[in-house]
Amino acid sequence: MQDREAVSPELVCMAEIVGVHGIKGILKVKVFGDTPEKLMEYMPLCDTTEKRKFSFLTFMPHKNIYLVTLEGIADRTTAEKLHATKLYVSRERLPEIDDKDTWYNVDLVGLTAKNPNGDVLGKVLKVANFGAGDLLEIIPSKGTSYYVPFTKTVVLKVDMKKQEITVDVPEGLLD
Repeated sequence: MQDREAVSPELVCMAEIVGVHGIKGILKVKVFGDTPEKLMEYMPLCDTTEKRKFSFLTFMPHKNIYLVTLEGIADRTTAEKLHATKLYVSRERLPEIDDKDTWYNVDLVGLTAKNPNGDVLGKVLKVANFGAGDLLEIIPSKGTSYYVPFTKTVVLKVDMKKQEITVDVPEGLLD
């Protein structure tokens, strides 16, 4: 999930510190992407300011997250201060995507969302994942934002050239 805080478009959120494991400063990290084990290739990661750098000393799978250790973090109290820190990598360090049906989540933010008739629904505010799959948060020009599942039955088309997506909003969602 990406914050609404200003983050450079050149940074891609790769992971988030979601908790602490034990008393020795081990961090629970949620990794975004299809190949979490490749995260180690992008060290060091940084925070939104790009001033603080993070390199994992250890990186082990644990259920649906990863347990990591960082240099200088040796106790629970220090580790807890990092809770909710998002970890970024510079876009230039990421591989190009050749598949026309694959995108970095950050590239979807700001796209115009339209229904199948071409009517504008709003803009994609963020891509979130609360554990059951990716969701697109759409903010209309008036009213509150809402989430739609990022599935092929709901998001019918992503057109990066036109900077828009076609969304078939599930019946009853906006009632």
